[in-house]
Amino acid sequence: MTMNTKVMIIEDDIAIAQLHQKYLEQIEGYEVIGIATSRMEANIQLDILKPELLLLDVHLPDGSGLEILQELRSRNLSCDVILITAARDVDTLQQAMRGGVVDYLLKPVMFPRLESALKKYVSQKHQFTHTNDLDQTIVDRMFRSSSSHESTVNRLPKGIDGVTLEKIKALFNQPESLTADEAGEKIGASRTTARRYLEYLISTGELEADLNYGTVGRPERSYKKAASKN
Repeated sequence: MTMNTKVMIIEDDIAIAQLHQKYLEQIEGYEVIGIATSRMEANIQLDILKPELLLLDVHLPDGSGLEILQELRSRNLSCDVILITAARDVDTLQQAMRGGVVDYLLKPVMFPRLESALKKYVSQKHQFTHTNDLDQTIVDRMFRSSSSHESTVNRLPKGIDGVTLEKIKALFNQPESLTADEAGEKIGASRTTARRYLEYLISTGELEADLNYGTVGRPERSYKKAASKN
């Protein structure tokens, strides 16, 4: 039986932390064991919970996530780190790389990018677990950047914005059907805009559509989560 990777989220905005937790709940093999919103809370929980992976923010009310990263390395704790931050300066990136982060995500984080980071992490972890003798091919595979692959996978067509797309997807977390009018109203967009995103999700296989026949007027398309999706 495969054990779940124990994850701790360190993020000063509790709403964002809970969003990341929801993302993780959709990915098999991960268990969120703690959320900390400050450096002080993080230090207490790290000693007690001993997570295997951190989703670590940089800006905290009482310090920096980079300081936490440095402390982890100085104490030689076996905890991997994915840094999630709004910081876009090169110095922060360099410090993160020196601290040995396994990935660096810029806010706002879209689910496909986080999922990609976690899949890459699992793949590397599997290699470490099942490899006894290294050769150059294995080493190259571990260090190879997947950015070119990710850019192809996650590239969105013209007219489709990642933030709006995630809002539309979130409407279908519950088993309900929505028309374009209803979806647009829920996210504060026009019917035309909502329909464009709904039709895109049909093209990716995430949604399916039926025709609803009302008492008057023409039939209207109703969208719901595709039966094949969990």
